[in-house]
Amino acid sequence: MILKEIKLHNWKNFRDCEVALTERCFIVGANASGKSNFIDALRFLRDIAKQAGGLQYAVEERGGITKIRCLAARSSTNISITIELGEVDSEVKLWRYHLDFSHIGGGIRKSEVIINEESVFSYTAQKYLLQRVKGAAEKDESEDEDSLKYTYLEQPNANRKFREIQQFLQEIEYLNVIPQLVRETSSSVNTSMKEDYYGRNFLNRLTKMNATTRNAYFRKINQCLQVAVPQLKELHFVKDDMGVPHLEATYEHWRAKGSKQQEMQFSDGTLRLIGFLFALLDSKGLILLEEPEINLHSGIVAQIPGFISLIQRSRKQKTGSSQVLLTTHSYELLSDNGISPDEVLLLNNTHEGTTIRKISKMKEVKAVVDAGFSIAEAVIPLTKPKKIETMGQLKLDF
Repeated sequence: MILKEIKLHNWKNFRDCEVALTERCFIVGANASGKSNFIDALRFLRDIAKQAGGLQYAVEERGGITKIRCLAARSSTNISITIELGEVDSEVKLWRYHLDFSHIGGGIRKSEVIINEESVFSYTAQKYLLQRVKGAAEKDESEDEDSLKYTYLEQPNANRKFREIQQFLQEIEYLNVIPQLVRETSSSVNTSMKEDYYGRNFLNRLTKMNATTRNAYFRKINQCLQVAVPQLKELHFVKDDMGVPHLEATYEHWRAKGSKQQEMQFSDGTLRLIGFLFALLDSKGLILLEEPEINLHSGIVAQIPGFISLIQRSRKQKTGSSQVLLTTHSYELLSDNGISPDEVLLLNNTHEGTTIRKISKMKEVKAVVDAGFSIAEAVIPLTKPKKIETMGQLKLDF
Protein backbone atom coordinates (compact mmCIF):
# COMPACT_ATOMS: atom_id res chain seq x y z
CA MET A 1 0.00 0.00 0.00
CA ILE A 2 1.27 3.48 -0.87
CA LEU A 3 0.15 7.08 -0.50
CA LYS A 4 -1.81 7.92 -3.63
CA GLU A 5 -2.88 11.49 -3.01
CA ILE A 6 -2.61 14.29 -0.48
CA LYS A 7 -4.70 17.42 -0.07
CA LEU A 8 -3.74 20.32 2.23
CA HIS A 9 -5.71 23.34 3.37
CA ASN A 10 -4.04 26.15 5.38
CA TRP A 11 -1.06 23.91 6.14
CA LYS A 12 2.07 26.05 6.55
CA ASN A 13 3.04 27.35 3.06
CA PHE A 14 0.02 25.77 1.42
CA ARG A 15 -3.29 27.58 1.44
CA ASP A 16 -4.80 24.94 -0.83
CA CYS A 17 -3.05 22.16 -2.69
CA GLU A 18 -3.97 18.75 -4.00
CA VAL A 19 -1.61 16.38 -5.79
CA ALA A 20 -1.39 12.71 -6.76
CA LEU A 21 1.76 10.84 -5.76
CA THR A 22 3.73 8.00 -7.30
CA GLU A 23 5.89 5.25 -5.86
CA ARG A 24 8.92 7.51 -6.21
CA CYS A 25 8.52 11.31 -6.01
CA PHE A 26 11.05 14.11 -6.40
CA ILE A 27 9.93 17.36 -4.74
CA VAL A 28 11.62 20.39 -6.29
CA GLY A 29 11.34 24.08 -5.55
CA ALA A 30 13.18 27.26 -4.62
CA ASN A 31 14.55 27.85 -1.14
CA ALA A 32 11.71 28.48 1.36
CA SER A 33 9.08 27.29 -1.12
CA GLY A 34 7.84 24.68 1.35
CA LYS A 35 9.47 21.39 0.38
CA SER A 36 10.13 20.43 4.01
CA ASN A 37 6.71 21.74 5.06
CA PHE A 38 5.03 19.58 2.44
CA ILE A 39 6.50 16.34 3.76
CA ASP A 40 6.01 17.55 7.34
CA ALA A 41 2.26 17.14 6.81
CA LEU A 42 2.92 13.40 6.62
CA ARG A 43 5.19 13.51 9.65
CA PHE A 44 2.37 15.32 11.44
CA LEU A 45 -0.06 12.47 10.75
CA ARG A 46 2.64 10.04 11.85
CA ASP A 47 3.04 11.92 15.13
CA ILE A 48 -0.71 11.61 15.71
CA ALA A 49 -0.80 7.89 14.93
CA LYS A 50 2.33 6.76 16.77
CA GLN A 51 2.43 5.43 20.32
CA ALA A 52 2.64 8.24 22.91
CA GLY A 53 1.65 10.65 20.17
CA GLY A 54 -1.71 12.24 19.42
CA LEU A 55 -3.16 15.41 17.92
CA GLN A 56 -2.29 17.76 20.79
CA TYR A 57 1.26 16.37 20.92
CA ALA A 58 1.76 16.75 17.16
CA VAL A 59 0.63 20.39 17.26
CA GLU A 60 2.72 21.27 20.32
CA GLU A 61 5.82 19.71 18.75
CA ARG A 62 5.48 22.27 15.97
CA GLY A 63 5.13 25.26 18.29
CA GLY A 64 1.34 25.48 18.33
CA ILE A 65 -1.31 26.01 15.69
CA THR A 66 -0.13 29.54 14.84
CA LYS A 67 3.13 28.04 13.55
CA ILE A 68 1.19 25.56 11.43
CA ARG A 69 -1.55 27.74 9.94
CA CYS A 70 -0.80 29.21 6.51
CA LEU A 71 0.00 32.93 6.55
CA ALA A 72 -2.16 33.31 3.47
CA ALA A 73 -5.22 32.02 5.36
CA ARG A 74 -8.02 34.57 5.50
CA SER A 75 -11.62 34.00 6.61
CA SER A 76 -11.09 30.26 6.69
CA THR A 77 -8.66 29.60 9.55
CA ASN A 78 -9.14 25.86 9.99
CA ILE A 79 -6.43 23.42 8.92
CA SER A 80 -7.11 20.17 7.11
CA ILE A 81 -5.15 17.24 5.73
CA THR A 82 -6.63 14.53 3.52
CA ILE A 83 -4.76 11.47 2.28
CA GLU A 84 -5.74 8.60 0.02
CA LEU A 85 -4.04 5.21 0.18
CA GLY A 86 -4.09 2.50 -2.47
CA GLU A 87 -2.38 -0.35 -4.22
CA VAL A 88 1.00 0.13 -5.87
CA ASP A 89 1.11 -0.22 -9.67
CA SER A 90 -2.67 0.10 -9.77
CA GLU A 91 -5.39 2.74 -9.89
CA VAL A 92 -7.17 0.95 -7.04
CA LYS A 93 -7.72 3.10 -3.95
CA LEU A 94 -8.33 1.57 -0.54
CA TRP A 95 -8.71 4.35 2.02
CA ARG A 96 -9.34 8.06 2.44
CA TYR A 97 -8.55 9.74 5.76
CA HIS A 98 -9.58 13.35 6.42
CA LEU A 99 -8.76 15.52 9.44
CA ASP A 100 -9.89 19.12 9.95
CA PHE A 101 -9.06 21.04 13.12
CA SER A 102 -8.87 24.54 14.55
CA HIS A 103 -7.75 26.47 17.62
CA ILE A 104 -9.50 26.85 20.96
CA GLY A 105 -8.39 28.47 24.20
CA GLY A 106 -5.97 31.28 24.81
CA GLY A 107 -5.66 33.81 27.64
CA ILE A 108 -6.23 32.04 30.95
CA ARG A 109 -7.52 29.00 29.11
CA LYS A 110 -5.02 26.46 27.80
CA SER A 111 -4.35 26.84 24.10
CA GLU A 112 -5.33 23.63 22.31
CA VAL A 113 -6.83 22.40 19.06
CA ILE A 114 -10.23 20.83 18.49
CA ILE A 115 -11.42 18.56 15.72
CA ASN A 116 -13.96 20.04 13.31
CA GLU A 117 -14.17 16.89 11.24
CA GLU A 118 -12.56 13.46 11.10
CA SER A 119 -13.62 10.85 8.58
CA VAL A 120 -12.52 7.53 7.11
CA PHE A 121 -13.87 6.23 3.81
CA SER A 122 -13.31 2.63 2.72
CA TYR A 123 -13.22 2.27 -1.05
CA THR A 124 -13.44 -1.50 -0.63
CA ALA A 125 -16.67 -1.31 1.37
CA GLN A 126 -17.80 1.82 -0.50
CA LYS A 127 -18.88 3.55 2.70
CA TYR A 128 -17.72 5.76 5.54
CA LEU A 129 -16.42 3.85 8.54
CA LEU A 130 -16.07 7.08 10.53
CA GLN A 131 -17.70 10.49 10.32
CA ARG A 132 -17.12 12.88 13.19
CA VAL A 133 -18.37 16.43 12.76
CA LYS A 134 -18.11 19.07 15.48
CA GLY A 135 -21.68 20.33 15.03
CA ALA A 136 -23.16 16.84 15.12
CA ALA A 137 -21.04 15.95 18.15
CA GLU A 138 -22.81 18.61 20.20
CA LYS A 139 -25.99 16.53 19.89
CA ASP A 140 -24.22 13.25 20.59
CA GLU A 141 -23.88 12.33 24.25
CA SER A 142 -20.80 10.23 23.49
CA GLU A 143 -18.97 13.32 22.18
CA ASP A 144 -18.14 16.63 23.83
CA GLU A 145 -15.47 19.30 23.53
CA ASP A 146 -12.95 17.21 25.45
CA SER A 147 -13.44 14.11 23.28
CA LEU A 148 -12.98 16.26 20.17
CA LYS A 149 -9.43 17.03 21.28
CA TYR A 150 -8.42 13.47 20.39
CA THR A 151 -8.56 11.76 17.02
CA TYR A 152 -9.92 8.26 16.58
CA LEU A 153 -6.71 7.62 14.66
CA GLU A 154 -4.69 7.77 17.87
CA GLN A 155 -7.08 5.61 19.93
CA PRO A 156 -6.63 1.79 19.58
CA ASN A 157 -10.17 1.07 20.72
CA ALA A 158 -11.62 3.50 18.21
CA ASN A 159 -9.55 2.71 15.11
CA ARG A 160 -10.07 -1.06 14.94
CA LYS A 161 -11.98 -0.89 11.65
CA PHE A 162 -9.30 1.19 9.94
CA ARG A 163 -6.16 0.23 11.82
CA GLU A 164 -4.45 -0.37 8.49
CA ILE A 165 -4.31 3.42 8.09
CA GLN A 166 -2.79 3.89 11.55
CA GLN A 167 -0.16 1.22 10.89
CA PHE A 168 0.74 2.78 7.54
CA LEU A 169 1.25 6.18 9.18
CA GLN A 170 3.22 4.75 12.11
CA GLU A 171 5.71 3.19 9.71
CA ILE A 172 6.49 6.43 7.88
CA GLU A 173 10.24 7.00 8.09
CA TYR A 174 11.85 10.43 7.95
CA LEU A 175 15.59 10.90 7.71
CA ASN A 176 17.82 13.93 7.42
CA VAL A 177 21.09 12.80 8.97
CA ILE A 178 23.12 15.64 10.46
CA PRO A 179 26.67 14.28 10.76
CA GLN A 180 27.54 16.40 13.80
CA LEU A 181 24.73 14.75 15.75
CA VAL A 182 25.83 11.23 14.81
CA ARG A 183 29.23 12.10 16.23
CA GLU A 184 27.58 13.11 19.53
CA THR A 185 26.37 9.58 20.22
CA SER A 186 28.35 9.22 23.43
CA SER A 187 27.69 12.76 24.65
CA SER A 188 25.23 13.97 27.27
CA VAL A 189 22.97 15.52 24.64
CA ASN A 190 21.72 12.12 23.51
CA THR A 191 17.94 12.24 23.28
CA SER A 192 17.05 8.57 23.64
CA MET A 193 13.67 9.42 25.15
CA LYS A 194 12.57 11.26 22.00
CA GLU A 195 12.14 10.06 18.47
CA ASP A 196 15.20 10.83 16.42
CA TYR A 197 15.15 12.16 12.88
CA TYR A 198 18.57 13.69 12.55
CA GLY A 199 21.04 11.03 13.58
CA ARG A 200 21.82 11.72 17.23
CA ASN A 201 20.38 8.35 18.24
CA PHE A 202 21.23 6.58 15.00
CA LEU A 203 23.82 4.30 16.59
CA ASN A 204 21.60 3.48 19.55
CA ARG A 205 18.95 2.47 17.07
CA LEU A 206 21.42 0.04 15.52
CA THR A 207 22.15 -1.34 18.98
CA LYS A 208 18.50 -2.27 19.52
CA MET A 209 18.19 -3.92 16.15
CA ASN A 210 18.20 -7.70 15.75
CA ALA A 211 21.83 -8.69 15.08
CA THR A 212 20.96 -10.87 12.08
CA THR A 213 19.02 -8.04 10.43
CA ARG A 214 21.72 -5.49 11.28
CA ASN A 215 24.45 -7.70 9.77
CA ALA A 216 22.38 -8.21 6.62
CA TYR A 217 22.02 -4.44 6.26
CA PHE A 218 25.74 -3.90 6.76
CA ARG A 219 26.58 -6.43 4.05
CA LYS A 220 24.46 -4.47 1.58
CA ILE A 221 25.76 -1.10 2.79
CA ASN A 222 29.33 -2.31 2.44
CA GLN A 223 28.73 -3.20 -1.20
CA CYS A 224 27.70 0.40 -1.86
CA LEU A 225 30.41 2.04 0.25
CA GLN A 226 33.16 0.04 -1.42
CA VAL A 227 32.08 1.58 -4.71
CA ALA A 228 31.33 5.10 -3.46
CA VAL A 229 34.02 5.77 -0.82
CA PRO A 230 37.66 5.45 -1.93
CA GLN A 231 39.77 2.99 0.09
CA LEU A 232 36.92 2.02 2.45
CA LYS A 233 37.19 -1.74 2.71
CA GLU A 234 34.53 -2.64 5.25
CA LEU A 235 32.16 -1.00 7.72
CA HIS A 236 31.45 -2.63 11.10
CA PHE A 237 29.17 -2.03 14.05
CA VAL A 238 31.15 -2.24 17.32
CA LYS A 239 30.91 -1.28 20.99
CA ASP A 240 33.76 0.18 22.99
CA ASP A 241 34.80 -0.86 26.51
CA MET A 242 32.08 1.36 27.97
CA GLY A 243 29.41 -0.27 25.85
CA VAL A 244 28.98 2.80 23.64
CA PRO A 245 28.06 1.86 20.03
CA HIS A 246 30.23 3.00 17.13
CA LEU A 247 30.59 2.67 13.40
CA GLU A 248 34.07 1.46 12.53
CA ALA A 249 35.52 1.34 9.05
CA THR A 250 38.62 -0.39 7.82
CA TYR A 251 40.45 1.63 5.18
CA GLU A 252 43.03 0.20 2.80
CA HIS A 253 46.37 1.65 3.74
CA TRP A 254 50.08 1.21 3.14
CA ARG A 255 50.07 -0.92 6.30
CA ALA A 256 49.29 -4.57 5.61
CA LYS A 257 46.16 -4.58 7.81
CA GLY A 258 45.04 -1.12 6.80
CA SER A 259 43.81 1.42 9.32
CA LYS A 260 40.58 1.81 11.28
CA GLN A 261 38.45 4.89 11.89
CA GLN A 262 35.24 5.49 13.82
CA GLU A 263 32.33 7.82 13.05
CA MET A 264 34.04 10.77 14.76
CA GLN A 265 36.60 10.67 11.94
CA PHE A 266 34.23 9.97 9.04
CA SER A 267 33.54 12.71 6.53
CA ASP A 268 30.12 14.38 6.55
CA GLY A 269 29.37 12.82 3.16
CA THR A 270 30.21 9.31 4.36
CA LEU A 271 27.93 9.64 7.39
CA ARG A 272 25.04 11.00 5.32
CA LEU A 273 25.48 8.26 2.75
CA ILE A 274 25.42 5.58 5.46
CA GLY A 275 22.25 7.10 6.92
CA PHE A 276 20.63 7.29 3.48
CA LEU A 277 21.46 3.66 2.70
CA PHE A 278 20.27 2.48 6.10
CA ALA A 279 16.97 4.34 5.78
CA LEU A 280 16.22 2.80 2.40
CA LEU A 281 17.03 -0.69 3.62
CA ASP A 282 15.16 -0.43 6.91
CA SER A 283 12.01 1.35 5.76
CA LYS A 284 8.83 -0.71 5.93
CA GLY A 285 6.66 1.66 3.94
CA LEU A 286 6.84 5.36 3.09
CA ILE A 287 10.19 7.07 3.54
CA LEU A 288 10.76 10.84 3.47
CA LEU A 289 14.25 12.05 2.58
CA GLU A 290 15.53 15.63 2.85
CA GLU A 291 18.05 16.56 0.16
CA PRO A 292 20.08 13.32 0.19
CA GLU A 293 22.62 14.94 -2.14
CA ILE A 294 24.10 17.19 0.58
CA ASN A 295 27.85 16.55 1.18
CA LEU A 296 27.96 13.89 -1.55
CA HIS A 297 30.04 13.92 -4.73
CA SER A 298 27.99 14.65 -7.84
CA GLY A 299 28.94 11.23 -9.23
CA ILE A 300 27.28 9.53 -6.25
CA VAL A 301 24.27 11.86 -6.37
CA ALA A 302 23.65 10.91 -10.00
CA GLN A 303 23.20 7.27 -8.91
CA ILE A 304 20.60 7.97 -6.20
CA PRO A 305 17.44 7.68 -8.36
CA GLY A 306 18.58 4.39 -9.85
CA PHE A 307 19.54 3.01 -6.46
CA ILE A 308 16.12 3.89 -5.04
CA SER A 309 14.46 2.03 -7.91
CA LEU A 310 16.73 -0.96 -7.29
CA ILE A 311 15.70 -1.09 -3.63
CA GLN A 312 12.02 -0.69 -4.50
CA ARG A 313 12.07 -3.49 -7.07
CA SER A 314 13.87 -5.82 -4.69
CA ARG A 315 11.53 -5.01 -1.78
CA LYS A 316 8.43 -5.43 -3.95
CA GLN A 317 9.47 -8.96 -4.85
CA LYS A 318 10.22 -10.00 -1.26
CA THR A 319 8.47 -7.88 1.38
CA GLY A 320 5.93 -5.71 -0.44
CA SER A 321 5.83 -2.16 -1.74
CA SER A 322 7.82 0.83 -0.54
CA GLN A 323 7.48 4.49 -1.43
CA VAL A 324 10.07 7.28 -1.42
CA LEU A 325 9.42 11.02 -1.35
CA LEU A 326 12.54 13.16 -1.46
CA THR A 327 13.26 16.85 -1.66
CA THR A 328 16.13 18.01 -3.82
CA HIS A 329 17.91 20.96 -5.45
CA SER A 330 20.35 18.72 -7.29
CA TYR A 331 20.93 19.08 -11.03
CA GLU A 332 22.87 15.80 -11.09
CA LEU A 333 20.12 13.86 -9.33
CA LEU A 334 17.38 15.14 -11.64
CA SER A 335 19.48 14.41 -14.75
CA ASP A 336 18.76 10.68 -14.43
CA ASN A 337 17.07 9.57 -17.66
CA GLY A 338 14.92 7.10 -15.73
CA ILE A 339 12.94 9.84 -13.98
CA SER A 340 9.48 10.34 -15.41
CA PRO A 341 7.82 13.80 -15.49
CA ASP A 342 4.98 12.18 -13.54
CA GLU A 343 7.39 11.62 -10.63
CA VAL A 344 8.43 15.26 -10.22
CA LEU A 345 6.48 17.78 -8.14
CA LEU A 346 7.33 21.45 -8.64
CA LEU A 347 6.62 23.96 -5.86
CA ASN A 348 6.09 27.61 -6.68
CA ASN A 349 5.80 30.58 -4.28
CA THR A 350 2.88 32.97 -4.79
CA HIS A 351 1.27 35.74 -2.72
CA GLU A 352 -1.56 33.30 -1.94
CA GLY A 353 0.74 30.54 -0.69
CA THR A 354 2.75 27.81 -2.38
CA THR A 355 1.32 25.86 -5.30
CA ILE A 356 2.39 22.33 -6.19
CA ARG A 357 2.04 20.64 -9.57
CA LYS A 358 3.33 17.59 -11.36
CA ILE A 359 5.55 18.75 -14.21
CA SER A 360 3.76 16.24 -16.45
CA LYS A 361 0.75 18.59 -16.14
CA MET A 362 2.77 21.69 -17.09
CA LYS A 363 2.75 22.13 -20.87
CA GLU A 364 5.79 24.40 -20.96
CA VAL A 365 7.92 21.93 -18.97
CA LYS A 366 6.63 18.87 -20.78
CA ALA A 367 7.50 20.49 -24.10
CA VAL A 368 11.14 20.92 -22.99
CA VAL A 369 11.36 17.29 -21.85
CA ASP A 370 9.69 16.03 -25.03
CA ALA A 371 12.29 17.97 -27.02
CA GLY A 372 14.99 15.74 -25.54
CA PHE A 373 16.18 17.77 -22.56
CA SER A 374 16.57 16.21 -19.12
CA ILE A 375 14.24 16.81 -16.20
CA ALA A 376 17.02 18.87 -14.60
CA GLU A 377 17.36 21.13 -17.66
CA ALA A 378 13.59 21.63 -17.73
CA VAL A 379 12.96 22.19 -14.02
CA ILE A 380 16.00 23.63 -12.24
CA PRO A 381 15.83 27.00 -14.08
CA LEU A 382 12.25 27.38 -12.81
CA THR A 383 13.40 27.15 -9.18
CA LYS A 384 16.05 29.84 -9.49
CA PRO A 385 15.29 33.20 -7.81
CA LYS A 386 14.33 35.65 -10.56
CA LYS A 387 16.86 38.34 -9.67
CA ILE A 388 19.70 36.14 -8.41
CA GLU A 389 22.06 37.38 -11.17
CA THR A 390 22.06 40.84 -9.55
CA MET A 391 23.47 39.49 -6.28
CA GLY A 392 27.04 39.99 -7.47
CA GLN A 393 26.27 43.56 -8.49
CA LEU A 394 24.97 44.78 -5.15
CA LYS A 395 26.57 47.90 -3.67
CA LEU A 396 27.18 47.13 -0.02
CA ASP A 397 28.18 49.81 2.44
CA PHE A 398 30.70 48.82 5.12
